[in-house]
Amino acid sequence: MKKTAFITGITGQDGSYLAELLLKKNYQVVGLVSSKYNIGFENIKNIQKNLKLEKGDLLDKSSLKKIIDKYKPQEIYNLAGLTFVPASWKQPSLTLNINTLGLARLLEIIRDNYPKIKIYQATSAKIFGHPLESPQTEKTPLNPVGPYGISKAASHYLIKSFRQQFDLFAVSGILYNHESPRRGPDFVSRKITIHAVKIKLGLAKKLTLGNLDSKQDWGYAPDYVQAMWLMLQQKNPKDYIISSGQLHSVREVCQTAFSYLDLDYRKFVRIDKKFFRKIEAKASLGDISKAKKNLNWQPKTSFKKMIQIMVDNDLNLLKKDVKL
Repeated sequence: MKKTAFITGITGQDGSYLAELLLKKNYQVVGLVSSKYNIGFENIKNIQKNLKLEKGDLLDKSSLKKIIDKYKPQEIYNLAGLTFVPASWKQPSLTLNINTLGLARLLEIIRDNYPKIKIYQATSAKIFGHPLESPQTEKTPLNPVGPYGISKAASHYLIKSFRQQFDLFAVSGILYNHESPRRGPDFVSRKITIHAVKIKLGLAKKLTLGNLDSKQDWGYAPDYVQAMWLMLQQKNPKDYIISSGQLHSVREVCQTAFSYLDLDYRKFVRIDKKFFRKIEAKASLGDISKAKKNLNWQPKTSFKKMIQIMVDNDLNLLKKDVKL
């Protein structure tokens, strides 16, 4: 009998890659599509015919229950949310309503109706904010900065409390930055690869960025969704840090992307202080020892290869706009 998985945020970067993975594993995949916050179907266009898409919203508990009642999934992956950190400062109440209370609504439905459902919650390294230790482990104290980090920290605690109080199979994946060709253009990694390609093709002359020395623990999204699935296949529910375990700077993203196109980034990249964050995040570095040991998981794709994949994708998207 086929397993059924319900994915919120299925049209996003992680949701679409996870859907592809689960389809290959012969799951029936049900996806939540919000009429209010729909980003479009570009990421799932190649698999859409194999998915069950249902309209609903994390803000509307009745719509979530209706879908869960209809399909009775064995697994739920809560990947939906407001994920762009600067935007969370503009709408903190909405950020908390979707990212935290949206999860609370799912947990209530599971607790009251389907306690055997396993649920994965997309948490974030932003729960550590300005980290109190480095690298961070699953035992590192939470120290969130800003509405996004606070919303994810609250979600992390909700998962833990429902797991302990009601004996649910509920887990948090503490995911560090992970990129892909499906990353939104507002995020710095994709902003760099798109503009590098535009400059190469003569569609742009320069790229303006903030702090080039800002460092992140960057990984490849398709690798990370594999870890999500593995977390729900374990005998016991546990939270895991999922990261690359390596730090790379924004400057290195520029160097890698531009050099792959035979360009010197220093000739094209400009610095503007307005792009510096008022509270600049300290470098977060994840320790994936627990995931390696218990899940037998580690990232397969190198930082350099990931950036090159993104450049190749943007080159294919944009080259049709010019006569080569």
